[in-house]
Amino acid sequence: MTDKVALIAGATGLVGSALTSILLDAPEYRQIVVLVRKRVPEWDNTPRITQILVDYERLDDHLDDLVADDVYCCLGTTIKQAGTQDNMYRIDVTYPLRVAELAKRQGATQLLLVSAMGADRTSKIFYNRIKGELEHKLVGLDYPSFSTARPSLLLGERQELRTGERIGAALAKVLSPLMGGALAKYKAIPAEKVARALYRMACMEKRGVHVYNSDRLHELGDVPGSATQRVTS
Repeated sequence: MTDKVALIAGATGLVGSALTSILLDAPEYRQIVVLVRKRVPEWDNTPRITQILVDYERLDDHLDDLVADDVYCCLGTTIKQAGTQDNMYRIDVTYPLRVAELAKRQGATQLLLVSAMGADRTSKIFYNRIKGELEHKLVGLDYPSFSTARPSLLLGERQELRTGERIGAALAKVLSPLMGGALAKYKAIPAEKVARALYRMACMEKRGVHVYNSDRLHELGDVPGSATQRVTS
């Protein structure tokens, strides 16, 4: 067990919850700080988890709580949940950016982001555009190590019903065996596999800025053996 601390924003989401479970078994971290809007009862009796109840509109009030070595940002929403594009922008761009800014001020050296396939700040598609804008802004923070995961359609059981995604997931399972070669980056991916890939990316501690598309996330998430085993770039 090392003395490293992990900070997870979006710890109760699809990828974030899987990541929290993975990091609990990871020898690299002595403590996992999770930012939550509502306390998670099952984490209350987990000594290695520190729950911080946050109002993302007042993140500066939590500066002293944002002390970590590695920052994992899994925040994100949908236009249906957010209600408006302005609300979605705040959740998908403003909040993650502020978490990363404050954590770096407190000494964080590694940032890992869950973005999306197609992220591009020049895109005409709103979702892709704001994901690309966030990536661009985070690069500007100049973290010693910044890794972005760009998964395709995420597979997993969500708390809320997303009919379109369920239909997409069902089709993805049928088409998945056919998606090799150049199509591999479009292959749907389980959220747990993305979480495992994020953890392995953190273990590599690669300097600079790195982007991992969905095909590479599949590879990293499938790596057998010890969680601390070295993974090639």
